[in-house]
Amino acid sequence: MTGKLYGVGLGPGDPELVTVKAARLIGAADVIAYHAARHGRSIARSVAAPYLREGQIEELLVYPLTTETTDHPGGYQGAMDEFYADAAERLAAHLDAGRDVVVLAEGDPLFYGSYMHMHKRLAHRFPAEVVPGVTSVSGASAALGRPLVERDEVLTILPGTLDAETLAARLADTDAAAVMKLGRTFGKVRDAFERAGKLGDAWYVERASTGAQRIAPLADVDPTTVPYFSLALLPSPATPAEDCVLPGTGAPSVAAGTGAVQPSVPGQRGEVVVVGLGPAGRDWLTPEASAALTEADDVVGYTPYVAKVPVNPRQRRHSSDNRVEAERAEFALDLALSGRRVAVVSSGDPGVFAMASAVLEVATGERWRDVPVRVLPGLTAAQAVASRAGAPLGHDFCVLSLSDYLKPWDVIAGRLEAAARADLVLAIYNPASKTRTWQVERARDLLLEHRSPDTPVVIGRDVGGAQESIRVVRLADLDPTTIDMRCLLIIGSSQTKVHDGVVFTPRHYPGA
Repeated sequence: MTGKLYGVGLGPGDPELVTVKAARLIGAADVIAYHAARHGRSIARSVAAPYLREGQIEELLVYPLTTETTDHPGGYQGAMDEFYADAAERLAAHLDAGRDVVVLAEGDPLFYGSYMHMHKRLAHRFPAEVVPGVTSVSGASAALGRPLVERDEVLTILPGTLDAETLAARLADTDAAAVMKLGRTFGKVRDAFERAGKLGDAWYVERASTGAQRIAPLADVDPTTVPYFSLALLPSPATPAEDCVLPGTGAPSVAAGTGAVQPSVPGQRGEVVVVGLGPAGRDWLTPEASAALTEADDVVGYTPYVAKVPVNPRQRRHSSDNRVEAERAEFALDLALSGRRVAVVSSGDPGVFAMASAVLEVATGERWRDVPVRVLPGLTAAQAVASRAGAPLGHDFCVLSLSDYLKPWDVIAGRLEAAARADLVLAIYNPASKTRTWQVERARDLLLEHRSPDTPVVIGRDVGGAQESIRVVRLADLDPTTIDMRCLLIIGSSQTKVHDGVVFTPRHYPGA
């Protein structure tokens, strides 16, 4: 038995405009798929969020480009065709395994929607059903409080990507119209309404039905404020505006988000992406990292870090011990050589005492010279702990690991003393473990040779996790027996202050 494919319309944006059937299917599905631009944020998922349940598999389908140029041999269309083919095969893997897949679509799935590209490629191979949704045109008309058409009037739906002359001609020859896909096309669209002699009757509706809804006469809109999720509406001429009740204009416009996700290009050779998971949980994960994880064929990493990545049966998971970094890097690079897209995961930021340097060092070998390696940053533990305590890293600071597994203690002690003499705030990683029990005491005593006993020390443990704790103690009172591998220490400089329990290091320095 194969799974069933559903293209589910979510309506214009208000979760309460999702149909009863759509909500039921979303909650029951094994796999939830949704598209997003390169920033990785999905409007469709945010609308469907109230109907999702724990344990569902999520497939984030990130467009390789939107309005950018591309060096793909097939141009823009070639790049998009490869993307849709790859996305369809990712979903087919779930369907072949008997899992039902719901593809979320803003508005209606077959009305300028991305779902249609999945339907074309999969509906002849698997059972498929399209669940219609309220279109953005209907949502905008309702928000405006104006009929779209009456009696024998003609409504024309136009994409703003048409050339200005065609737009003007179509607008002049219709009773009512909706122009979609604004954003960068807005200036041209407004000019077309003016050339058609209908600018004075046209309205602008942005993010209809949501808390960010905005309504204004089309002629009054600043082109620089227009996002893609907006449209121009020419309502029915049969009902004058003065006879209609115009609802409130809603909240101010919200600027469209930006980002820098660089997903792997479907159809090309494998690659390794070293991904920073942040300190803990989805809330600490960047959209860029989330996109890379969902695109991967394989997830590689230290066992506790791999466990942080939601399970996706389409992917292979490869866990290993913390002390085999080079071997783990070789394994990931070999997977990429075979054409796999590999995510090597690290807690926090992969470039801070983590896997990025290990992978890059191994990748210098001749064997892997043609394997692309990318590093995606993550929120560091030092930043997370600092934010919970206040702003102890507000001035110059040093990041240092107390682990003597990869460097001798003499080097660590020398660096501690140098940082202490320089009056730098210290963020100390890996302070202690089951086998390293004496380093914290030795470090404390060394620092006390150069720092006041009253120097504040922030002890952050399991920040972002279920057992999170933040304590602030005097350097002289730092008890090594309370410190373990899940802790990070921030030791203040001579200028670090504690006020009402908040720790901060001023931006100015005496004498400046």
